[in-house]
Amino acid sequence: MTAYLRPRDGDPADLGTPTPVEITVDVEPLTAHAGQTVAAALLSTGRDTWRTTRAAARPRGIFCGIGACQDCLVIVNGTPDIRACQRTVQAGDAVATQLGAVLPTSTQPPNADAAGSATPPPTGSAGPASSHSTSNRRPQVADVVVVGAGPAGVAAALAAADGGARVVLIDAARAVGGQFNRQLPVEFGARRAGRLQHGWKGFVGRRDRVAGHERITQLAESSVWAIEGLRLWVQKGPADSVGREVFAVDAKALVLATGAYDRVLPFPGWDLPGVYTAGAAQALAKGQRISVGRRVVVAGTGPFLLPVAESLVGVGAEVVELLEANTLRTVRRGWLTDPLVAPGKFRESLGYGALLAKHRIPLRHGQTVVAAHGTDHVEAVTVARLDDGWRPIAGSERRIEVDAVCLGFGFTAQLELAVSARCNLTTGPDGGPAVVVDANQETTTPGVFAAGELTGIGGADLAAAEGRVAGAAAARQVAVQEDVESVQKGRRFAAVLARAYPVRDGWREWSKPDTVVCRCEEVTRAEVEAAAAERGVQDGRALKLSSRAGLGLCQGRVCSRTVGALVGSPESTAPESSMKRPIAVPVRLRDLAEVQEDL
Repeated sequence: MTAYLRPRDGDPADLGTPTPVEITVDVEPLTAHAGQTVAAALLSTGRDTWRTTRAAARPRGIFCGIGACQDCLVIVNGTPDIRACQRTVQAGDAVATQLGAVLPTSTQPPNADAAGSATPPPTGSAGPASSHSTSNRRPQVADVVVVGAGPAGVAAALAAADGGARVVLIDAARAVGGQFNRQLPVEFGARRAGRLQHGWKGFVGRRDRVAGHERITQLAESSVWAIEGLRLWVQKGPADSVGREVFAVDAKALVLATGAYDRVLPFPGWDLPGVYTAGAAQALAKGQRISVGRRVVVAGTGPFLLPVAESLVGVGAEVVELLEANTLRTVRRGWLTDPLVAPGKFRESLGYGALLAKHRIPLRHGQTVVAAHGTDHVEAVTVARLDDGWRPIAGSERRIEVDAVCLGFGFTAQLELAVSARCNLTTGPDGGPAVVVDANQETTTPGVFAAGELTGIGGADLAAAEGRVAGAAAARQVAVQEDVESVQKGRRFAAVLARAYPVRDGWREWSKPDTVVCRCEEVTRAEVEAAAAERGVQDGRALKLSSRAGLGLCQGRVCSRTVGALVGSPESTAPESSMKRPIAVPVRLRDLAEVQEDL
């Protein structure tokens, strides 16, 4: 079996001929390609499920596509809980289905039964022996540490380095760019790497400047899992890799540019394989040249849905419909509150309009997906018209046969490190939590700066402008006035976006009592509401403990905001909550233990 790069009629002139990589999947041989992720290799064979949940054994595959949700966990070389969307295939990899929470007993793949599926070994194993180096050395030291290499992080690193600071730029991806400028793997030998990208030429210039800057050190495939003052604990390398390192970096100043992830609202069937975030669809298209399906519906709210549809078309998918939940009247009214804030966006919208017309993709306002149907995979969706409050209009439902649905209802800032750094939070223009910053992008924690979606959802241009201001201030330089003005203008644009594409409370009527709202712990809406009714409306942490919603592998990244809205108990934004959850990203217990031994 071969994992094709263009399984759904992608552009044959786009990619070269990558090196084949032989792996096994549940003991069966598979020819993948150098640079593919495990998730892309599996998806390109038509397989979208490779684990089951712990409680109800529900099938799971990829969902968020950026490593936040933990849905795509798989066993690689005997090590469980490997995020398939983040792990690049290596020659000889043994990939196996992860059934529930059962751990393997050795570094060898589980045995296969007669049907070819992975058979779980006995429980009680601690997994394979550790094969990494720990921090038997003094911490690295930098003038400025930037976490996140998207538009905000790249801009901050360059501004700080140009100001004379020694900069360490840390990012979980293999290359800079973040989600906005997600790059193809170099192994693909892409002839047109900038296809499906916006502002590619400018990005390439910034990327090359970062790579060649004498005062910038890049730590790729690295995650910051804890912050103690201005000391950052870093793990470098995949969780199952030989030579994985865990070490500390001490900073004089810190810039957090950790970005955001898609917000998805629950409805019956939203946890079926074949339901993806809009960001996952774009990440797979841009970064792996894989389409999430052949017939796809894109639904949600906001202008981000347009480039997602463009990316899907670019990798050969048929976008059946593009559904904007807000009515055209709501969108127009929002934009008219400040019509001159972004004149370039009007020209951009004309380009998307031409794309939709060319491919005969209907854009329907005031409609959305309210149910997904299928046994182990999406086979169809129910679409309904919505009133101005997003309540489904009775009798308007219609059914569409699709094999994938992509959802995006705005974004939620990735706040774990900001909370760990004790930064105060506020409410952003879109109603979500955001970090409080001053005119220099400094948070309420001295020496800690924030830029990009952390301070409010406003797009790549605002993120880059905030990054330049934050980087200059972290290097103790005065920001360029043009950048300060760009931040002000960008925040006006963010406010317009929030008014044009609000998320209305009527979405609560899309779900039913038995609808799963917490994907990790498989907690239903009825169970959440019962827990809140029994003990009263509580803060986010107390509600997690009583209902288990948010206590799973993703630690509430997907569901906490939804659960809080359902019961009228918004997430706690107090910085002291960092004392309750000091670990920001998944880290192996043996790594924690060995780091403690080195202290």
